[in-house]
Amino acid sequence: MYTVELWSTTMSAETSLCPTETALDLIGGKWKGMILFYLCKEKKRFNQLMRLVPGISQRMLTKQLRDLESNGIIHRKVYPEVPPKVEYSLTPLGKSLKPVVDALEAWGIQYIGEGGAQD
Repeated sequence: MYTVELWSTTMSAETSLCPTETALDLIGGKWKGMILFYLCKEKKRFNQLMRLVPGISQRMLTKQLRDLESNGIIHRKVYPEVPPKVEYSLTPLGKSLKPVVDALEAWGIQYIGEGGAQD
């Protein structure tokens, strides 16, 4: 078990640690949420993710998957066959994000149903 000192405006940037900012750094951005959304449902191959995430380039998908893998959120399994088969799935840490992803989905559905941002 470890203790996290919560971020405050009186702390310097070097010594502060905001748990929310840390989480958003790991899973935020334009693409990671959608990648996690689909991986929460089941493991996927690279080309499946390419088809499911509209507008993402192959290079960007590769980068996002590498980031998620290096942070321990997803697992990359390579099968020794030709052509190579690679599957992506959530690690136990990644699976712990499922309630967060589900809550974001529910919030998004509600937001869209209410007509989005209104003045």
